[in-house]
Amino acid sequence: MRILAFSDLHMACNRAADLVAASADADLVIGAGDYCNMRQGLDEAMQMLSGIPAPLILVPGNAESVAELTDAAPEGVHVLHGTGMTVDGLRLFGLGYGVPVTPFGDWSCDLSEAEAAEMLDRCDGTDVLVVHSPPKGFGDTTLQGMSVGSVAVRDAVERLQPELVFCGHIHDSWGYRGSLGRSEIANLGPRTNWFEVAI
Repeated sequence: MRILAFSDLHMACNRAADLVAASADADLVIGAGDYCNMRQGLDEAMQMLSGIPAPLILVPGNAESVAELTDAAPEGVHVLHGTGMTVDGLRLFGLGYGVPVTPFGDWSCDLSEAEAAEMLDRCDGTDVLVVHSPPKGFGDTTLQGMSVGSVAVRDAVERLQPELVFCGHIHDSWGYRGSLGRSEIANLGPRTNWFEVAI
């Protein structure tokens, strides 16, 4: 299966156009959150992605709530947040929002580590873990050198050992690739990131 994955679109129309064009060659497209800005423009962001012909799976970032994303997503798009699904034999589980709680204020959709851990505990196995926030110590470093990822996400990766972990959120670490046990971790960013998975 050929997967196209991205995060943190933030209403960048040129980036969205690139993703739509590339998606013609994808078996599955996955978005790891933050399609709009500060809870504004989500309908427009979803319209930018509406030309994607492949199955599309999205998790909410901290810039949109799960309810807002579910309402705005085009017909046929699957939104995961503390939930999972299977596509052509590939198991996926998603968790959105900022973890731990961000300093951005009331507009940001966030979870505490305890809340995130409770939702991740619902998953007893997955091939692809799609999270907005990176696992602590992996693709989570700011320009100031701070590690701001999630302990709960890292614990889930260690427990589940999915083949792929897709995240975003920390813009300074876009393009990061690393591994934790058997899991490949990618902080995606708003570009065409390709992955091949054998089913």
